[in-house]
Amino acid sequence: MNHMTQQLPDQHRPVVGAVTAAPARIRKPRRPTSTQWAAWGFLAPVTLYLALFYAYPLYRNIDLSLRNYTVRSFVQGDAPFTGLKNYETVFDDPTFAPALLHTVVFTAVCLAFQYAIGLALAVFFHQNFRLSATLRALFLVPWLLPLIVSASTWSWMLNSDSGIVNAALHAIGIGPVNWLTSPSWSLTSVVLANIWIGVPFNLVVLYSGLQSIPAGLYEAAALDGAGAWRRFWSITFPLLRPVSAITLLLGLVYTLKVFDIIWIMTKGGPAESSTTFATWSYQLGFGNLLPAFGPGAAVGNLLVLAALVFGLVYVRAQRKQALS
Repeated sequence: MNHMTQQLPDQHRPVVGAVTAAPARIRKPRRPTSTQWAAWGFLAPVTLYLALFYAYPLYRNIDLSLRNYTVRSFVQGDAPFTGLKNYETVFDDPTFAPALLHTVVFTAVCLAFQYAIGLALAVFFHQNFRLSATLRALFLVPWLLPLIVSASTWSWMLNSDSGIVNAALHAIGIGPVNWLTSPSWSLTSVVLANIWIGVPFNLVVLYSGLQSIPAGLYEAAALDGAGAWRRFWSITFPLLRPVSAITLLLGLVYTLKVFDIIWIMTKGGPAESSTTFATWSYQLGFGNLLPAFGPGAAVGNLLVLAALVFGLVYVRAQRKQALS
């Protein structure tokens, strides 16, 4: 009987405990749903706008800074590639150090005073007294005016001969000050004008941040005997940090690129005493009979790089705050 038993080949033997694998299903690519098509439809105009008005101009500015463009080559587009030579020209220029110093001073002083004054006014108007809304609206006037109007008004007010500021100083026995024509006062003049223009923006943003702070916190602090200063430093200022951060960042980006106020009031002078990177870039690219498009674009890219660095610092700080 055993001899008659035929052994099955290995391939026909049943494997004990084996699980028969199901054939793999071929997944068909999913077609976008109507919701996804709608999302792409809403995203397309924004993407097109960013590409046309932000990405492409930035690319062109970088290309300008890496080539030796003249008026002819700017039109025909056959400028030779020079690498970082335009940046070396900018760094070796004697105007670079004064322009950098003026840009830093102009930006830092404007940001500090705009934020401090805007915060003080926001806390003041947060009391919701009578005529609070009317006065808030009046404080928005400098922000709503065209910059050319504001700069022209400040130029008239600070005029050495017929300006109202010198007239007021003369009334209290102080001699006239050459606000716009003296190298010692020109930068101060444009700083004052820019602070006046930027305060309403800080007021609006910080006031909206104050509206989000629960009133119960102030009531509890008052019951505990905390005074006005104590409530400000323990409640208002800490809870306003996220709003303050974005306010300062937007103010920094705006102040770095301020051009029209300085150009209308002083044109960067006298003797380059109020020249910043923004005005210097314009002077290099368009202020001479033989424009230096490459160095002018290089100075503009330095401003873009500075704004990008501060933006990344802000994003990293926000990420750390969210994780903590």
